[in-house]
Amino acid sequence: MHLRRKAALVALPVLLHPVLAQKVVGLTGDGWTVSSKALNISVPGKLPSQVHLDLYAAKVIDDPYHGLNDFHQRWICNNNWTYTSHPLTDLSANAKSSWLVFNGLDTFTTIEVCGQIIGTTDNQFRQYAFDISMALESCKGDPTLDLNFGSAPEIADAIANDPDSEQWPYGPQQIFEFPNRWYIRKEQSDFGWDWGPAFAPAGPWRDAYLVQFKNEESVYVLNTDLDIFRKGQINHLAPDQSQPWVVNASIDFLGSLPQKSSMTIEIKDVESGKTLKTSSLEDVSISRQTITGCVTVDANTPNLWWPSGLGKQNLYNVTVSIQDSKQQTLVNVTRRTGFRTIFLNRLNITDDQLAKGIAPGANWHFEVNGREFYAKGSNFIPPDAFWPRVTEERMKQLFNAVVAGNQNMLRVWASGAYLPDFIYDIADEQGVLLWSEFQFSDAVYPSDETFLENVAAEVTYNVRRVNHHPSLALWAGGNELESLELPLIQDAAPDRYSFYVGEYEKLFITLILPLVYENSRSISYMPSSTNNGFLYIDLSAPIPMAERYDNTTSGHYYSDTDHYNYDSSVAFDFGSYPVGRFANEFGYHSMPSLQTWQQALDPEDLHFNSSTVVLRNHHYPPGTTDTHNFKNSSKGMGEMTVAVERYYPIPHKHDSVEQFSAWCHATQLFQADMYKSQIMFYRRGSGMPERQLGSLYWQLEDIWQAPTWAGIEYDGRWKVLHYVARDIYQPIIVSPFWNYTTGDLSIYVTSDLWETARGWVNLTWVDLSGKPIPGNAGTPPSKQFTVGALNATKIYETNTAKLSIPDKTNAVLVLSLTARGHLPNSQTVSTFAHRNKVTTVFPNKLSLLDPKLLLSHDSATGTFTVEAKGGISLYTWLDYPAGVVGYFDDNAFTLVPGEKKTVRFTAQKDETGRTWAQGVTVRSLWDQTTN
Repeated sequence: MHLRRKAALVALPVLLHPVLAQKVVGLTGDGWTVSSKALNISVPGKLPSQVHLDLYAAKVIDDPYHGLNDFHQRWICNNNWTYTSHPLTDLSANAKSSWLVFNGLDTFTTIEVCGQIIGTTDNQFRQYAFDISMALESCKGDPTLDLNFGSAPEIADAIANDPDSEQWPYGPQQIFEFPNRWYIRKEQSDFGWDWGPAFAPAGPWRDAYLVQFKNEESVYVLNTDLDIFRKGQINHLAPDQSQPWVVNASIDFLGSLPQKSSMTIEIKDVESGKTLKTSSLEDVSISRQTITGCVTVDANTPNLWWPSGLGKQNLYNVTVSIQDSKQQTLVNVTRRTGFRTIFLNRLNITDDQLAKGIAPGANWHFEVNGREFYAKGSNFIPPDAFWPRVTEERMKQLFNAVVAGNQNMLRVWASGAYLPDFIYDIADEQGVLLWSEFQFSDAVYPSDETFLENVAAEVTYNVRRVNHHPSLALWAGGNELESLELPLIQDAAPDRYSFYVGEYEKLFITLILPLVYENSRSISYMPSSTNNGFLYIDLSAPIPMAERYDNTTSGHYYSDTDHYNYDSSVAFDFGSYPVGRFANEFGYHSMPSLQTWQQALDPEDLHFNSSTVVLRNHHYPPGTTDTHNFKNSSKGMGEMTVAVERYYPIPHKHDSVEQFSAWCHATQLFQADMYKSQIMFYRRGSGMPERQLGSLYWQLEDIWQAPTWAGIEYDGRWKVLHYVARDIYQPIIVSPFWNYTTGDLSIYVTSDLWETARGWVNLTWVDLSGKPIPGNAGTPPSKQFTVGALNATKIYETNTAKLSIPDKTNAVLVLSLTARGHLPNSQTVSTFAHRNKVTTVFPNKLSLLDPKLLLSHDSATGTFTVEAKGGISLYTWLDYPAGVVGYFDDNAFTLVPGEKKTVRFTAQKDETGRTWAQGVTVRSLWDQTTN
């Protein structure tokens, strides 16, 4: 265990006391050369970086994201590359020992100092520390460092072709482009996925240091594990909120400490600067390269950290110091953290819950600080194919959009990369919970001892590294392992099914679960993103968690759900959606905007079925390295086309670029409406027997410019989806449920507040000119409601055949909600408003009128006002030009004649010199079909 932990150590920024006798040389920045002997290429390089980025900076290659360069540039990942440092001149001549510390090497690396091999790496997600003392002694002149990176696709293939390598039946191994990703510990989506390219990059993707010690008792802090939990808390059980807090501080280090070392702690409120506690740590112990101690904090003394919308994000700076026997400080480590409990409740439904009408089965929801809440959010994928260019500025922009979108949780999808600390820092500040996963997805993985030892080091390091972040919500073993992989195994090899279940349990339960529990008392763990919960947990058993693989209920009353259906004919059939406790994935793809396409395509490629557009659509992926995937890609393009044709007016523009833009927008309308339909359904489930308490749609953001499931495009531009999700994720919503086959119509109010809310909904039938339908079509003009905490209530139901609607193609029911209630952890009564609409035919059957939209801009206030003069404006869409990124207060809304809608634009990035406002336009559904 300790050997594995040592192998996974990572250097993090720390505050070092002056008496600490060591020298730290950062290896980041310029001063590197990237070369390939086989290709006779040598260019300047950086650290951190990856080969593609350095070749692009040197103008050896074009932008990797341009056109079809994800295919044309595969020669890069199919070759080996070397990063060579400039001579290292700032070293100590009298050091007792010297170490290289790497926080991330991608992935197969042979490391040389002065031509001598000092180590190798084979895991992108681990830290590696190498003693280079002997190598430095033999150097002639100033030492140099060579990082030799092997081709990951070539090495993965070589491992697969080794007769001793494990093999699996055909079917379960999901190949997107490059094969054999499951053999290696590299970002799995680097080998292709159905929403992104397959660049398989190589390089020193995170920072590195050279550490030198001058005496025997010197240390360099490599990693910290700060675990804050309620006394007696166990990962899989609800913590007792009356118990005091336990703060367990554990520091991994290089070097050596005196045996009689002690530890102290200081906890300060970040906002006020007030000291919460100063104390010596108790039960201090040193085990190999780790020192650990703990202290208790009174139960009600800290201000709690809450997710966005549920309370304040109270944060504390915790400084842990190590002293020697003379009470001299050797090192200080400061981490920012928060006091909160977060618990994934998968326990059986109780008698009290049954008495409230909740269906038998098991819970599947999160509880923060002992309170149930509705998880509203999406899935986070790698924001770039090249992590070194994922900056703090970009991630702040993205998380601002997350919070503005009324989201409180992101599922950090498996098979990207473990997020850097600065992203967790942003999430801590913004109140966004991060359901985090280990990097395994859509495959069966090896179970040999070498592979397991490698994974153990990876897991231990990452659990310890991010454990102090209050935004950390969960650890999951991987993506779709139980819901997809095990069923595929059962189909492919039914006689070997039990064997493969055992192999799955060896990795994801017997190995990973104890590692999480040993390093964190505060975070729940489950083996797979979608699962039916567990029967029992026995930590002394060989298999400590007994999973409930078979769900025998009529609904998913033991599980969360994962739902995709590309038959658009049932896109709005509520009966086709799964009934479960929590929805962790669902969605449909759409095209990005014209402005985003223009970033990556040549002008001649800007039409819907151009070869470049089609081949950049990786749904469906080729399953090979074939660069002419027209057959499978065309299926995905066809799904979007048919979906638009089924439900929306077909664009008819004379200008080919305008036609392309209109089609892109139309696919976004379908996508947004489909997600809205599902989110309304899942949120209504909070008041149904399934007691559904979460919906995380697929997916938050894009990795590049292409057709994907994203709601936010690559540069940060919001699709229609993110606006619509923002609207339907408001605390209290009014939701119509229209059954287009029977004509049944029901209206619900759903609330995720923690107290009862009261209000009314105005129901107004109008024709498309905006005139009231006589007698309000037989519908009550207003309905009062009372909706319980985290609940839903039906306020009206009818059948459209019973309504007095002269022409269904010329009728819209406008729903306007006003409610009053308390936001969680607030003493102030708030007023909530929400608006929705119902039509009893699909949009392409409506007798649309020109709404004659007027748009004005007030430069003094920075607001835009939209007014419809000629008729109802459906899907009113404000658009802004290229060169600026941001979002409007509201968009894709319904506007009735006589109303004026004023919205503000929040500019997150502006390269137009503040001239962007002149390019803002407005259109409606009617404008899709006109020139």
